[in-house]
Amino acid sequence: MLDKEKRKKLNNHLEYIKNNNIEIITIKDKEYPQILKQIYDPPIVIYLIGNKNILNNTNIAIIGCRECSEYGKNMARQLAYNIANNKINIVSGLAKGIDAESHIGAIQANAKTIAVLGNGIDTIYPKENITIAKKIIEKGGAIITEYPLGTMPERKNFPERNRIVSGMSKGVIVVEAKEKSGTLITVDFALEQGRDVFVVPGNLNSENSVGTNELIKQGAKIITNYKDVVEEYKGGKI
Repeated sequence: MLDKEKRKKLNNHLEYIKNNNIEIITIKDKEYPQILKQIYDPPIVIYLIGNKNILNNTNIAIIGCRECSEYGKNMARQLAYNIANNKINIVSGLAKGIDAESHIGAIQANAKTIAVLGNGIDTIYPKENITIAKKIIEKGGAIITEYPLGTMPERKNFPERNRIVSGMSKGVIVVEAKEKSGTLITVDFALEQGRDVFVVPGNLNSENSVGTNELIKQGAKIITNYKDVVEEYKGGKI
């Protein structure tokens, strides 16, 4: 039996979930992303706000630097816009920089995008992206996390979050990445999970391109046009 204090906390938890249209999807539910089940250590539970019916559509992740260049911002938006226009969901982490620009690109296409949080779904982090989060839901997208309510955005959560970003996607597009960055952690997860890795080539004089250009040297697929990605999953010319 739960003691009185724990029972009250649980009831408050459940009431918050109900009042804020939060859904809990378990690994046994049909809405759970089937591709995510294939990875090592898939989340047992996903908390979701928004459209759960899109989780099993074709997803492509777009990731990159938080402190990105104008070139990086423009490329992230353009790629997200055009790929989303071809009925492929854009997945990213709602962080500042490339993540935010990727979500914005899909929103501008009136298409669907999925944000994966590194904290509880009762907190949008960073706060500057609350408007983006609202637009994601308005356009039929979803915000998801494996973390229970009240979980703060601690640094250790984000590498764990990244395995979901790549794990629920057929491929990962890297727009900008420094020599050592969280972006490259996501790439490592993608490779372990057998996902495709695409890279936007960058300026040789920019520190934001050191990681991406190294990935190209290691054999990642170069993107020169959004069709390089779309054709990979749709087949034929568009």
